[in-house]
Amino acid sequence: MSRINRIYRIHDIFRNASRPVPMRTFMDDLEVSRNTITRDFEYLRDTLGAPIEYCRDWNGHQYAPDAPVFELPGFWMNPSELHALLACEQLLESVQPGLMTYHLAPLRQRIRKVLGEAGHDAEQVSERVRIQPVQRRDTDDRIFDPVAEATLRSDRLVIDYNSRSGNGAREREISPQRLLHYRSNWYLLAFCHQSDALRLFSLDRIRKVQATDGTAEPVSPEELDAFTSGGFGIFGGTPTATAHIRFTPHAARWVAEEQWHPDQTSEWREGWYHLWVPYSQPTELVMDVLKFGADAEVIGPMDLREMVAGKVRALAKIY
Repeated sequence: MSRINRIYRIHDIFRNASRPVPMRTFMDDLEVSRNTITRDFEYLRDTLGAPIEYCRDWNGHQYAPDAPVFELPGFWMNPSELHALLACEQLLESVQPGLMTYHLAPLRQRIRKVLGEAGHDAEQVSERVRIQPVQRRDTDDRIFDPVAEATLRSDRLVIDYNSRSGNGAREREISPQRLLHYRSNWYLLAFCHQSDALRLFSLDRIRKVQATDGTAEPVSPEELDAFTSGGFGIFGGTPTATAHIRFTPHAARWVAEEQWHPDQTSEWREGWYHLWVPYSQPTELVMDVLKFGADAEVIGPMDLREMVAGKVRALAKIY
């Protein structure tokens, strides 16, 4: 048993005891020597400030009855929980570099110190756990930070937004609603006052952010969920049709274990995997079907099938 786990157990024994605890109880419970328990007592008393005292009448140790209630300080977790926390911190850094570095730096140092006491190497986390973003578009901190703050505070913003479908940046006054991290990239779901409707803004296309004194226009969670989760993909909106896609037995090894949409349905037919997915805007769905090549076939609707077929014919002209 590592020291940190022994400290946990010693603390529990002291808290639950109704009278001073003999040394033999600790030795039997923890299966260690008297010297080891003595060193753990010294660590608890001298480093963590535990009010441990010896009672001669009972020939045992206890937390001093007249001392304030003692609790283990700070984030006192077992090694597995601490390693998981370090892995989460690495995940945050991969999602948005610098997002939590300033806030987590002191905590990270304390975690590493505790893991050192437990005989574990905290550096192994960064070597053995890696987050590999795919096709990530970097977002400038000077854009991300004020957008995130305004979203959390429900403040209005004025942004210069250069959409990929437009010509040049346009000024928009928006009421931020949610930050979304989708397929390795950040998006802002906001109420656009020019369009008088919900819009999704890619943070890497925002060129300028200016705070205002106004309060964000509230939008119900149900409306927000319907906008981003109603149909397939983040740009879905309210579903207008249901795609029927057939996958070969080879592709079904992966697809049958994936969730493309919360309201999807599926079944097996003669070894082929059939998937039905509600959608509104077909662009993203078409791209996902095409990545399977000849292992996926759109059965319907016919306009979606023709859209995929058109992409295939265009590819054939190139290749």
